[in-house]
Amino acid sequence: MKFEHQLRYDATPEEVYGMLADASFRERVCEAQHVTTCTVSVDGVDGALSVTVDQKRPSAGIPGFARKFVGDEIHIVQKEEWSGPTDAALDVAIPGKPGHMKGTVTLRADGDGTLQTVSGELKVNIPVVGGKIERLIADLLEEALEKERQVGASWLS
Repeated sequence: MKFEHQLRYDATPEEVYGMLADASFRERVCEAQHVTTCTVSVDGVDGALSVTVDQKRPSAGIPGFARKFVGDEIHIVQKEEWSGPTDAALDVAIPGKPGHMKGTVTLRADGDGTLQTVSGELKVNIPVVGGKIERLIADLLEEALEKERQVGASWLS
């Protein structure tokens, strides 16, 4: 399933990139999302930046048909490989489960602000219910990105 979500910030692309490259910001986003555990690593070399957010969150509120696949807790590993301050390759994995998302994150000037676009392909390889779980993951990802936008707006102000 195709996924795309946009976040708008009242800041320059450079300021948004600086925020996204800050481990403290990523940790604050995890707190706002009420994750159980969160480990953030940010490493940069020669203008490239690697960001990994390894988190576990409760599966409360997830429908029963999906909970039997994920259990009581969902482990998510989000990796971003920034080739510069405006473009990143994105990989979101659910270790040990048959689901992932591969895509991109882009930052583009938008008037006096920045438009961040997260897009990619969600795939859950489970016969019969895979499509339903993909839609559920897309909804959860949109909620998580909205929390990130809220934390980001506060961070940048």
